[in-house]
Formats: sequence, structure tokens, C-alpha cells
Amino acid sequence: QVQLVESGGGLVQAGGSLRLSCAASGRTSNRYAMGWFRQAPGKEREFVAAINWSGASTYQSDSLKCRFTISRDNAQNTMYLAMDSLKPEETAVYYCAARNKDGLGYNRLLYSYWGQGTQGTVSS
Repeated sequence: QVQLVESGGGLVQAGGSLRLSCAASGRTSNRYAMGWFRQAPGKEREFVAAINWSGASTYQSDSLKCRFTISRDNAQNTMYLAMDSLKPEETAVYYCAARNKDGLGYNRLLYSYWGQGTQGTVSS
């Protein structure tokens, strides 16, 4: 089992930045890929970005590549999402997730473990 706890959400103005963290605990000795998803009110949870175990490979939605950066520090068992130039329509609950194996994936069904989410609100 892997437990995930997100932090770093908050309220920012349009054009601002947020840096989210996801701390993993439990069976973190295994190699596993991780990802970020988000869910806006009334919408389905959508993929944001993924990163493999080593951090050498990442995958993001094309529309987010220039503004969002995913990274991880395995020594700290922590994954990050840096978000710049945020837009009001990106207001959502942001979730981190972990697979039980390595390998990038954008389908939420590939992820076995989920955090409780952190709210990111972008005001206009």
C-alpha cells in the first residue's frame, strides 16, 4: 500500500502560480510511476501529467506543456507540480496518484493509489 498526501493548493489570481506537492509513504521501496489529475466542479477527473520512477520521462497534456512542470524527488518520496500562468477555468481539485509499477500512463484506471486532493482556485 502507498499513501499519498497532497499539499500546496490555494487561491491565486489569474496569471499566478501554484506549486503542489505529493508526499508518499508506505511501500515506497517499489518502483512506481506517478501522476497528477484534476477535477473541476461538474466535470470528470482529467489527466494533467505523469512521471516515471526515475523522473527522466514525463508526459503531459499538450495544452499544459509550456505552463506545468512535473518532477519528483525519490529521496524525499515526494512529487511536485509547478503550475504557471494559471487560468480561472483551471480551478479544480488536484489529485496525485501512483501506479503499482513503472511506466507512464494518462488513463486514471492505471493508477492504484490516490491522495485526497488539494483545492486550487484561480480568481479572475
